[in-house]
Amino acid sequence: QLVESGGGLVQPGGSLTLSCVTSGFSFEDYAIGWFRQAPGKDREGLSCISVQGNTRYTNSVKRRFTVSRDNAKNTAYLQLNSLRAEDTAIYYCAAEPYCFGDYDLTPAPYDYWGQGTQVTVSS
Repeated sequence: QLVESGGGLVQPGGSLTLSCVTSGFSFEDYAIGWFRQAPGKDREGLSCISVQGNTRYTNSVKRRFTVSRDNAKNTAYLQLNSLRAEDTAIYYCAAEPYCFGDYDLTPAPYDYWGQGTQVTVSS
């Protein structure tokens, strides 16, 4: 099970930290990916972090979002900075064994998904 939290309403330029608390599987054996889905759009891969802590980002968020993990807490995080209106979406975390290449920024390889947390960027 994965449970996201930390979403909310934030003004443009603001920041949020999303958390993904996991249970029911061996967190330290899984990479965590972060995705978002805006109304009427496909689910978009944002970032992933490997078991070893290596990270990947999609270009649109590379200098604004930061992914991290705390294996002791079975929790992953996504720090969102310099938020824009177009970042408004439901944000999801997901788990799969690997975070190596572009394929791991697509939804296809992910075994487990959270229910999502809404992020709304508006003045």
